[in-house]
Amino acid sequence: QVQLVESGGGLVQAGGSLRLSCAASGRTFSNNAMSWLRQAPGKEREFVAAIVWSGGSTNYAGSVKGRFTISRDNAKNTVHLQMNSLKPEDTAVYHCAASRYSAYPTPYQTAYDYWGQGTQVTVSS
Repeated sequence: QVQLVESGGGLVQAGGSLRLSCAASGRTFSNNAMSWLRQAPGKEREFVAAIVWSGGSTNYAGSVKGRFTISRDNAKNTVHLQMNSLKPEDTAVYHCAASRYSAYPTPYQTAYDYWGQGTQVTVSS
């Protein structure tokens, strides 16, 4: 069974940085897409960033482009999300997700089959 475990969340002041990690286990990911999505209180879950294991193609939501960077460590089966210049509106629970079939860094949530429990990111003003 696939397991995704997020870490790295916390409380940070506006303008600060955090680095999230997602450790994947239970299967080998080769040409699959991995993504980060977030859900703020009272809001729908939204796409943040995605990457394909092989080749490293990436995709970003417009609201985070230029501030966040998604990367992967194939040897450790881990995906990272480096978040810089954080804003209070980035406050949310951040989830890691993996697709069984998509070889494109799709922003569509229905393409993702495995989900982590999430890690809280709080940005104070």
